[in-house]
Amino acid sequence: MVKSRRVQVLLILVVLSFLLIHFLPCSNNAYMEEKPSPVHILILSSWRSGSSFTGQIFSQHPSVFYLMEPAWHVWVKMYQNSAKVLHMAVRDLVRSVFLCDMSVFDAYMSSQKKKSDLFQWETSRALCSPPACDSFSRSDIITAGNCKTICGKYPFSKVEEACKTYSHVAIKEVRFFDLKVLYPLLTDPSLNLKIIHLVRDPRAVFRSRENTMADLKRDSNIVVGSQKTKGEMGPYNTMQVICKSHVEIYKAGSQAAPSFLKDRYLLVRYEDIVRDPLARAAQMYRFAELHFTPELQKWVHNITHGKGHGAQAFDIGSRDALRVSQAWRKTLPFQKIEKVQNVCKEAMDLLGYRLVQSEEEQKNMSLDLLFAQNSS
Repeated sequence: MVKSRRVQVLLILVVLSFLLIHFLPCSNNAYMEEKPSPVHILILSSWRSGSSFTGQIFSQHPSVFYLMEPAWHVWVKMYQNSAKVLHMAVRDLVRSVFLCDMSVFDAYMSSQKKKSDLFQWETSRALCSPPACDSFSRSDIITAGNCKTICGKYPFSKVEEACKTYSHVAIKEVRFFDLKVLYPLLTDPSLNLKIIHLVRDPRAVFRSRENTMADLKRDSNIVVGSQKTKGEMGPYNTMQVICKSHVEIYKAGSQAAPSFLKDRYLLVRYEDIVRDPLARAAQMYRFAELHFTPELQKWVHNITHGKGHGAQAFDIGSRDALRVSQAWRKTLPFQKIEKVQNVCKEAMDLLGYRLVQSEEEQKNMSLDLLFAQNSS
């Protein structure tokens, strides 16, 4: 009798062991498949380079939680410091945002902050749809104007709540000047970081900066120091630092890339986006592991084939994007073009922008010839 009971107990233990070994791991695997690790996308660029528009390509995707330049708050709060000194604070803030830990803003914003206190919050479709705002659907294409009018009253806590519901977190940032600063994020096991390095013809950037000089004054002071922003050479000093940073980022990202950067760095020229918006958007989506839906394809086409001129800073409305990208050729005096080319020559050579040798060439050179050096 006792022997029979022992056999029964042993059989029960064998059955339980079998169930634990074969079914518990399966449950864990199923759970992991249902909730994959988020993808983190950093659009790395500089001011007036088409980064706000490029950011919108990601913001309007229903799987993406997007923030535009969250490090603006760091630079506003700590404006007495240089860009290099602020790199660590900016990196820490970006990491926290990627992990949907919005308590990081407590150091830079009022304790009574609202969602609408976040810099350019209305450019984020995710902050204009549930759970951050109940007035729109998550699948809607949402303009900043409509969002700002309707969705500003929600508490700041909704930013973190919304972030945690998305499979992708994207940030557009213009306040990194060295890719090596981001290496700790690229090797961080809690992040799955992909970097899109967006560049634009320095002559076009210079022309656009001239039109928005007042908006960029504080940032320029942080980049080069207030003394170097003064006088006739002030704008060129700033361009020189910006161009040098693009060179260093590109070299670190593509030419001497460590193993952890493999398949995680993508260089994109703004001119190539506006020449073939659907192809370049598709390329960036593939890189970010996102599906290019028909609704988004239509939106990308329409916003790049409008009649607008894109005159306002941060304006991301419909425009003739290709024509706007080349406006510098008709409006920038050749003397200024020469100076920009002089301080940005290495960047232009490396990134595939052909130098213009004369005023006549400036006006008559074909668009294709301007970029013939790059096999994009």
